[in-house]
Amino acid sequence: MQALLDTLATLPLPTETGRFFHGRGGLHPGCEHWVLDWFEPVWVLTSFQAVSEDELARVGQALAARWALVAPGQALNWVFQCRQDHHAETRLMAGSVPEPHVVAEQGARYAVHVLKGQNHGLFLDMAEGRRWVRARAAAQPGLRVLNLFAYTCAFSVAALQGGAAEVINVDMASGALSIGRRNHELNGLEKGRASYLAHDIFNSWAKLKRSGPYGLVIVDPPSFQKGSFVATKDYARLMRRLPELLAPGGEALLCLNTPKLDTAFLRDQMAELVPALQFVERLPNPPAFADADPERALKVLVYRAPA
Repeated sequence: MQALLDTLATLPLPTETGRFFHGRGGLHPGCEHWVLDWFEPVWVLTSFQAVSEDELARVGQALAARWALVAPGQALNWVFQCRQDHHAETRLMAGSVPEPHVVAEQGARYAVHVLKGQNHGLFLDMAEGRRWVRARAAAQPGLRVLNLFAYTCAFSVAALQGGAAEVINVDMASGALSIGRRNHELNGLEKGRASYLAHDIFNSWAKLKRSGPYGLVIVDPPSFQKGSFVATKDYARLMRRLPELLAPGGEALLCLNTPKLDTAFLRDQMAELVPALQFVERLPNPPAFADADPERALKVLVYRAPA
């Protein structure tokens, strides 16, 4: 765990929510199971395998020593989560977690929950995707957006902050959409520009098509969620629907977050199933998420419909 300890010894005073150690990227041999995130004002340390109490104590000591230097007089708040075999156990190690807990990213505010569940309400590796969506909306006044698998609607917040006219957020989880509503309120976004549909996307195509067409369709599904979505068989079903949802010249943002499938998984299927849509680019991931094998990292691809 030396690379993690070395990172702790040089931590800066954070100015924004983000990742500060990414062992999962494979660039720190022996530390592949560790990640460290800042959800202001709380550090969240995650291990993807069991670790000893001695290891946790060493991390705690290193973090406390560094925090005393960069934030003298400020309380150290940190949480540890162990994820193993699709189960997460979370512990408050020091300090406290605010309730409600709101963090900032790129001028936006989001509600998070770091003490429960594996997902904290905001996926940090998608920061550049949100930046791109905000810029796209700013460049295309009146943009209408369909946000599929919306979760807590962070893409919607970014789009509306950029100037989008309307965003339709679709997700089966009504609880996640409730947090999404709260995120819009936190950012002072006027009601009426965002809508929230707690629907099964695959049973809602007719309704979504009637509400279209859209200048931007965002597709950010889970890679594997039993009973809901399995990328290897269900992504193709989404791709086939894109032409009937997109306006002329409209764009689709296709996201894939599993290390088990590479960019070719998306590009080959798109070329076969929806050849009319043109590949534009793959968006970069935040530098903090650098990976020894970029094909294992988050993949976010942009496609454009014919004008």
